[in-house]
Amino acid sequence: MVRGIKWVDEVVEGAPYSTTVKTLDEYNCDFCVHGNDITLTADGVDTYAEVKKAGRYRECERTAGVSTTDLVGRMLLLTRSHHNLNDELDPVSRERTESLSTDSDSHSPWTRVSRFLPSTQTIMQFAEGRPPAPNDVIVYVCGSFDLFHIGHLSFLEEARKLGDYLIIGIYSDNIVNEYKGHNYPIMSLHERVLSVLSFKPASEVVIGAPYSITQDLIDRFRINVVAQGNRVQHHPTIEDIDPYEVPKHLGIYKTVDSKNGETTDGIVDRIINHRRIFETRNAKKEKKEIAAYKALQKIQQEKRSNGTSATNEVICIEDPK
Repeated sequence: MVRGIKWVDEVVEGAPYSTTVKTLDEYNCDFCVHGNDITLTADGVDTYAEVKKAGRYRECERTAGVSTTDLVGRMLLLTRSHHNLNDELDPVSRERTESLSTDSDSHSPWTRVSRFLPSTQTIMQFAEGRPPAPNDVIVYVCGSFDLFHIGHLSFLEEARKLGDYLIIGIYSDNIVNEYKGHNYPIMSLHERVLSVLSFKPASEVVIGAPYSITQDLIDRFRINVVAQGNRVQHHPTIEDIDPYEVPKHLGIYKTVDSKNGETTDGIVDRIINHRRIFETRNAKKEKKEIAAYKALQKIQQEKRSNGTSATNEVICIEDPK
């Protein structure tokens, strides 16, 4: 999946968890970039300590309000209503899980996060910004694209091969909830939009696309091909209307095989089945982050007093038990 991201040129497989100068030199990299959160080894040592000492480390702001940890927390909170498993979360477990993932009174700024607040500037940073050329074959696909995964990417890559310009319609939260029920979607509309825009096949997105593909939509975006994956379960509307009826009638409807069977439901299943492991890992992770965050705040305060920056400071803390 990483190879499919717009800004990625090359992928190093099996890279060491702690980045070294040797690794940078081996792959002709000038410096290493990481978000403004802290990652530590099992011994509590900053994983970027070596490249920081060498002056070959850069830092950038993370997208505020977006966290894998928070998404996992949302999935765990779906347990009772979504799958109706025999081993449902009891009230105590539910409260503990919620405190580990979504509590707004967070102590660690990285394990627990604020809610994602979309802006036009954020979307512009992700969008391609190129309109279709006059002779481009324009392909349209649509869906929820919740918890964007390798199955989604494979489908979009195959759909893109049908033309020159791929427009992706992303359903609103209400539409997704209408046909999937329970507490879906796990990600909000704007979170799903940014996920899709991050990958190479996407030329443009329609935010809050209609469930049924209309003649007006086809004319508005000059769509030549409408594609649907053949591995996705069809979800009829309440009126049981085929959302692809119009493109089928026009003869522009095609099916594609993503060649990958991954699904959002499958991911949710795996997370729920491993919820105890997640709870333990997340609790320990936050303890480390709190200690590291306090240490970083102290260093930054000292640096501000001296009029210097703490960006390349190395953090090392004792592993909390």
